[in-house]
Amino acid sequence: MPEDRPSILVDVDGTLVDTNYFHTVAWWHAFQDIGEDVPMSKIHPLIGMGSDQLVHRLIGRESEEASDGHSSHYEPLKKDIKAFPKAADFLSELSGRGARVILATSSDEEDLERLREAIDAEDAIHDAVSKGDVSHSKPAPDIFDAALKKFDLDPGRTMVVGDTAWDVEAASKLELQVVCVLTGGSTRAQLEKAGAVAVYDDVAQLLAQLDDSPLAKLFDR
Repeated sequence: MPEDRPSILVDVDGTLVDTNYFHTVAWWHAFQDIGEDVPMSKIHPLIGMGSDQLVHRLIGRESEEASDGHSSHYEPLKKDIKAFPKAADFLSELSGRGARVILATSSDEEDLERLREAIDAEDAIHDAVSKGDVSHSKPAPDIFDAALKKFDLDPGRTMVVGDTAWDVEAASKLELQVVCVLTGGSTRAQLEKAGAVAVYDDVAQLLAQLDDSPLAKLFDR
């Protein structure tokens, strides 16, 4: 029987932690390493998409060397990972209101561990789904579908919080509504055009306006 409580699937990179530009720099170096001169202006808009799809879109082919290079160049940046202001408070408030808070990220398990340390809200996080739980990355819906199935969630009582059009595109394929924040670097116009039901500056603003946000309707049922 599906979980009766409201559930909120929360993206991590760019939503709860300030890492999207780190990923952009790491990918830039990775492409340089394999002789591909890809400007950051083309890389950044694709952050949030799975690495396999990002690489193919940017250089027209798959490249494990590029993916491995990204991981290598991203590694030394991990020490500087920080959560956005009020990220932990936001998750704690959702949990305190009775929601199941599930992290939904394209990161692998090792990176997710470091991200969770930065967020520092373990008591508020019910569980997580990550790269190892899916066959296809965003904008495929697999990451959110995996959460629905793994934790037996009711889609009618589940919403998503993210920061990119890829989050919105993936979730919309499952008819899940998405509330977005601007901290990943996407513009309000881009997110609204993708179909976000609401857009906030950051999770701090979303927390402050939670009672008037689309998420509030999950707690009214």
